[in-house]
Parts: sequence; structure tokens; C-alpha cells
Amino acid sequence: MNRTAVKNAKRLVIKIGSALLTNDGAGVDRIAVDDWVSQIVGLLREGKEVVLVSSGAIAEGIARLGWTTRPDSIHDLQAAAAVGQMGLIQCYETSFLRFDRHTAQILLDHDDLASRQRYLNARGVLKKLMLLGVVPIVNENDTVVTDEIRFGDNDNLAALVANLIDADLLLILTDKDGLYNANPDQDPLAELVTEKQANDETLDGLVSESSGTLGRGGMVTKLQAARIAASSGCSTVIAGGRNESVLLDVCAGKNIGTLLTANEKPIAARKQWLAGQLQLKGRLVLDAGAIKVLVKQGSSLLPVGISEVSGAFGRGDLVSCVDDRGNEIARGLANYSAEEAMKIRGQSSDSIIDILGYRDHDEMIHRDNLVLS
Repeated sequence: MNRTAVKNAKRLVIKIGSALLTNDGAGVDRIAVDDWVSQIVGLLREGKEVVLVSSGAIAEGIARLGWTTRPDSIHDLQAAAAVGQMGLIQCYETSFLRFDRHTAQILLDHDDLASRQRYLNARGVLKKLMLLGVVPIVNENDTVVTDEIRFGDNDNLAALVANLIDADLLLILTDKDGLYNANPDQDPLAELVTEKQANDETLDGLVSESSGTLGRGGMVTKLQAARIAASSGCSTVIAGGRNESVLLDVCAGKNIGTLLTANEKPIAARKQWLAGQLQLKGRLVLDAGAIKVLVKQGSSLLPVGISEVSGAFGRGDLVSCVDDRGNEIARGLANYSAEEAMKIRGQSSDSIIDILGYRDHDEMIHRDNLVLS
């Protein structure tokens, strides 16, 4: 994808971070929200479809409760999310109603996307809302899901949503103008990276964890999100959310922000779902022969090719397949539990029944349930 393809993108996921939405902690910045909403409505009038992934609930709750810093306690964070979500959605609803546009609140967590049935339900409702001209506003379900508060962030959630709805473009608004070749806060000569492939390994040395007190992400998670989105053929633009008309300008194909292109074609829906999952339950170390047949021949993973097993996974859980240096080769759904895998690793499929007393599958992971990384 180039800037012309960005201009032609029809289905967009737009993510706005906490620092932007809450004016660095001063509560929801309603003037800024009104401006972004006006631009989103402009995109809708052009025939584009938009799903908005919005951070800010916890940060808004912290402001409403009069706290000066982000708390560490899980229950304090949940309370802040519960209080802040009210104000955040109210702000969006009021702003979109200026243009007679309805909105819908969608609270998700990674468990919703890890369950195949819930994944399909979420996919169906988001697509239906877009068809109705309603703007879905997605946020993490921070109020009740402790794992989500500790684990994820809305950059990755936005990427998962992009995979979920087969988006053409993920647009991440941040408080920086994009990805730089050095830290722009420290180096006045830092230059904006205008375009790279999302999987370009040279990008890893350019990102750092966020030092902010409100959000959980930084450029690390934005790069990770771009790579997740790329797995389904969706490119990503990271751009400065405070720039005037940023959404309209990016979608007009202007050279704004950092474009991280997908160098892969969209993959089948089931494998797209597998590629987007972040919560792995275990790890299988493969020998060179197994890696070769997976990568070159697209074969299933047999027990004979497994040298090490770790984790506490059960049948049907998602596991990572790595080489002896820990580099991920693939991921997929295990046909046998970790305990069973420990017993049959390195053995032929014909030996499974002798070892376990039964043989439900010849494969540890069937190729239909496996996707290359």
C-alpha cells in the first residue's frame, strides 16, 4: 500500500489515545473530540466506513475522581474505568448527534477475540452497525477484566479490531507526528520515518516504551499493532492527532505521519483470527525438519518434530511454535494438552496410541488451525 492506496481505503479503524483525548489528564477534551468527530463525519459522507477505538476511560475517571496520578491497584483502575466510561461515551454521543449520527458502545477484551464464537459475534455486530451508518466506539472492558488492564492496550486492541472487520487501514492518532529515527524529545535532528514495511526489522531499534502516566502504550505497542494489522493485509498510519484536519488529510493521501505497509496479502478468516490472538497458552520448540515442512510445504505439525514443550495448555488452546533460538515460526491450536505433548514429543504419529492409550489426531496442530508468523 502507498499513499494512493491509503486514499482509496474504504474501511477504517481509527484509534485515539488517552493523552490526546484527555488533554494530558485534564478530563475529556471536548473541543478536540468535536474536531475529530467532524472529520469522521466527513469521511462517512465520502462513503468510508469507520470504527473508532477510543482510549480515555481510565484517564477520564482519574480526572473525575480528582486523583493526581494513575493508581496501581486493580480495583482503583476498575473504579476509574467505570466512572470515566460514562463521561467518555456521553461526550462522543453528544458530538456525533450534532450531525444526526448514532453511535454504539462496544466493550471488548482479548478473551472476546480469543473465543471463536465470540469473535464471530463481535465481527457480525460491528459489520451490521457500519451497514446501518452507526459509528461503533470500541474500548477495552477495563471495568471487570483484570487481565486486560495488566496485559493489553488500545493500540493492540485496535489492530485486532482491524483484523476482525477486514479493515483496509488502521489509523493511530498519537501525541507525536509519527515514528522518528531518533527520540524527537531528546534529539532536535530526529527525522520522521514517512514509510516502511511494518515487518521491517530496522524499526525495532527506533521505538521505546511510553513514559506517560495515563496511557499504557508507546511506539513499541504502535509498531506491534501495525504488525498485527499487517497479518491481515491492513496497513497502518501513525500520525499526530493534534494536527489540523489530520484524519481528512491522511485519508486524502497526503504525506502525513508514518505509513507502515502490509507486505502480505489478506489471509483466510480463520487463520486471520489465529494470527491476531495475543494470549498464548504455551510454546513448542521445533526441530529444523519440522520448521522446513511447515514453512516450505504448508504441512501440519506432527509430534515427531517437537523437541520441547512448555506452558499449561489444553486441547484447543493457542500455542506458539518456535525454533531453538525462540524465534516464532507459527502459532496454532493444539490437538493435545501440554501433558500429552510432553509424552509424545519427538515420537511418530503411529506411536501415539501406544504412549497415550488413544489417538484422537495424527497431528499436534493441523495445518487448517496453524498460521505462519
